[in-house]
Amino acid sequence: MRIGIDGRKIPEAKARGPVGTLDHAKSLGMEGVFFRTILDVSPNLDRAVLREVRQRADELGLYLEAGLGKVNPFALPETPEIRQIGDGDTLLGFRKMMEACAEFDIRELWISTAGIKPYRGRFTTDRFRTDVAWEDQLEATRRFMMKLKPIALDLGIHMNLETHEEITTFEILRLIEAVGEDVVGIVFDTGNILIRGEHPVYAAKRIAPYVRQTHLKDGYVELIDEGAYYQQRMCGSGVVDFKAVFTELNKYNPDLTITIECDTPRLGALKGEPHFLEIYNPDWIAGHPDLSREEFAAYFELARDYTDRIHKGMVKSWQKLHAENFEYPEAIQAIAFSKQHIEGICKELGIKRGTGAHA
Repeated sequence: MRIGIDGRKIPEAKARGPVGTLDHAKSLGMEGVFFRTILDVSPNLDRAVLREVRQRADELGLYLEAGLGKVNPFALPETPEIRQIGDGDTLLGFRKMMEACAEFDIRELWISTAGIKPYRGRFTTDRFRTDVAWEDQLEATRRFMMKLKPIALDLGIHMNLETHEEITTFEILRLIEAVGEDVVGIVFDTGNILIRGEHPVYAAKRIAPYVRQTHLKDGYVELIDEGAYYQQRMCGSGVVDFKAVFTELNKYNPDLTITIECDTPRLGALKGEPHFLEIYNPDWIAGHPDLSREEFAAYFELARDYTDRIHKGMVKSWQKLHAENFEYPEAIQAIAFSKQHIEGICKELGIKRGTGAHA
């Protein structure tokens, strides 16, 4: 396994630009950079820029990954740059991005079904939209992905659906079955699944054969009377058992790239509560028909044990974390902490660093 970092969230990404971000990642001991979309590298798909980034990544010995964007037609208006790159033709926009990626040998491409929203509770995600049912959104996503399939086959690339905040692993697996695993895989975000009430190890066992990219982060889950709070945390400080997760992933893809999705620096105290999960709400429960009692019980036990640690002062509460500074030095320290935790697990499991092969 090779350990890299998110090209959008690494500190100073915008100021440094894509080439500077590669250099920055290398200076932090990273082995790759995962830019969220190819338009993050070059908004107009400038071949000179893409060539420079590809060459610099190769010179530094870094893996280079990127993505496309949202493939849920009901969410696509949130990313007008995709339609713009196709001169008004959304499908052409995707084709142009896919062709640019293939031209520079970026073959594993991130996609998602929606984006997080600044609302409380279940309306944080598009899963609970009241203007269009989630089932209709999934069907529209399937139809659109079928339009992208021949392009992907022709170019020899994989589109990898992220385990994003709004979608379950069960639904992603059904989309893979419907569209075809020859062109669709998974970006395993180890934190997002907690928002959907899924247990990280159960989820890993379900999806491991299809995981081709990762967004690695830990999760804070605190039970409260009304439900639970979720917050992203650095690897090794939350509820995710990365040893068990890596054991599953390594069975199927020992050369998997491990991308740390870090927190971006901020100025001053952080305001507002974390994600509020309505896990006791009948509408929330009904919206997760695939989630078994066994898995949810395991999830609840995981959250209960972690909540006990919070109350005993063994884990920083979200209120304490929000009150602390988190500027460039703290962000870099958090990245180093995550990297060290992952490296320790690789060593414990006998996974050779850099290649993923067993030592």
